[in-house]
Amino acid sequence: MRCPFCGHSDTAVKDSRNTDDQSAIRRRRFCQECGSRFTTFERIQLRDLMVIKKDGNRVPFDRDKLARSIVMALHKRPVPAERIERVISSIVRQLETSGEIEVPTPTIGSMVMEALINLDTVAYIRFASIYHEFNDVTDFVEFISNMTDAAQNRPLLQEIQ
Repeated sequence: MRCPFCGHSDTAVKDSRNTDDQSAIRRRRFCQECGSRFTTFERIQLRDLMVIKKDGNRVPFDRDKLARSIVMALHKRPVPAERIERVISSIVRQLETSGEIEVPTPTIGSMVMEALINLDTVAYIRFASIYHEFNDVTDFVEFISNMTDAAQNRPLLQEIQ
């Protein structure tokens, strides 16, 4: 593993342990050249997924891109990091076990929307504003109105744990 600080190719593992949800191994490393410390995560990848973009292009699935979009929607929201990681891992696990090798972006977006509505409604609306490409305030008002109506007419979705 190359040191992210100095680029030296010889780093050592100081400590290894499973994450709380047992979905990855967390390794604490240090660089023998500059002495810096950093953390890496080792995860199981069941299959190589391809994402079919809106324009028809196919790109490799990027877990980090999924995580960034969820974290961005949850920016400054009172949701613990462990819970966010569980949601991300759950979505990735669903995608990998779906049996599909190619997944369209609307499928991933819908999965994120479903997870966020159970996690934090503000993050849900933030993500929806990008996912549904809101153009102005009336789009927000209409979306929130529909969301409120739907919430009154159905029980809350089961929370991801």
